[in-house]
Amino acid sequence: MILRVAFFIMMALGLVGFGTVAWLSVRPPPAPPTAEAPPPTTKPVLAAGRAIHAGILLKPEDLASKDVPIGDATAGDSTGDTTDARRALVGAMVRRSLSPGDIVRNGDVMRPGDHGFLAAVLGPGMRAVTIAVDNTTGSAGLIWPGDRVDLILTQTIPEASMPIGRRVAAETVLSNARVIAIDQQIVQGAAPASTDGQARTVTLEVTEEQAERISVAIRLGRLSLSVRSADPSNALAEPTNGANTTWAVDV
Repeated sequence: MILRVAFFIMMALGLVGFGTVAWLSVRPPPAPPTAEAPPPTTKPVLAAGRAIHAGILLKPEDLASKDVPIGDATAGDSTGDTTDARRALVGAMVRRSLSPGDIVRNGDVMRPGDHGFLAAVLGPGMRAVTIAVDNTTGSAGLIWPGDRVDLILTQTIPEASMPIGRRVAAETVLSNARVIAIDQQIVQGAAPASTDGQARTVTLEVTEEQAERISVAIRLGRLSLSVRSADPSNALAEPTNGANTTWAVDV
C-alpha cells in the first residue's frame, strides 16, 4: 500500500515537472529592455546661406540651417531655425559681413523695428523718403527690401491745344533707387486702384536733391515703381546730365 502511494506521488511530481518544462519551452522569450533615446547633442540655428556683405537687407534665400552642439559658446547668441525666426529676419540689416555657413547671431542684425534702423541702413549723405503705393503701383507686393527700382510719375497734361489722346505723360523721376523698407499697414489718403487693393508704403534711399524731386512729383500725379534687373550688366543707359525722360502716351 505504501509503495503504491509513493508511486502515485512520484508520477504526479513527474507530470508537474514535465508540464513546467513544456510551458517554458512554448513561452516567448521576454523582450529586451528598451534603451532610452540619448538626448540630442545638436540644435539647428540660422546661418548665412551665401556670402552676405555688411549693410545688406536679408532676403529668405540668404538664410540656411546649421546644426551646432548644444551648449557650444558660439551658439549661445544664435537664433533657432524656426519659421517665425526666419520671418523676423527678412528685411533686417546685417551689421557685419558673413561668409557662407557663419552663424547669424542676434548682434549681427538690426531689425526694422529697432531704434535707429533707417539711419544705420542709409549710406553716407543719403536720405530716406517714403511714398504711398497700392497693389498696382507697388508691383503687386513683389518688391522686397534691397531691390532696386525706378520711380515713374504719370500725370495728365492740362493743355487744351493738345490732342486728347496725348494728354497723359509718363516720366522717370528717379532711377536705380534702393528699397529700404516696406510697410504693410494701410496708409490714410492712399487711393487703391481697386476696392480690394491694399495700400502700403515703400521707403527709398535717395540723395537730398532726389528727395526734393520726389516731394514735387507726389503733388503732380500718380507714382509707381518699376523693379530693375538684379544683373547690373543688363542695365540700359541712364539719362545723361540728370535729365529725365518724358513720354507722351496715346490713350
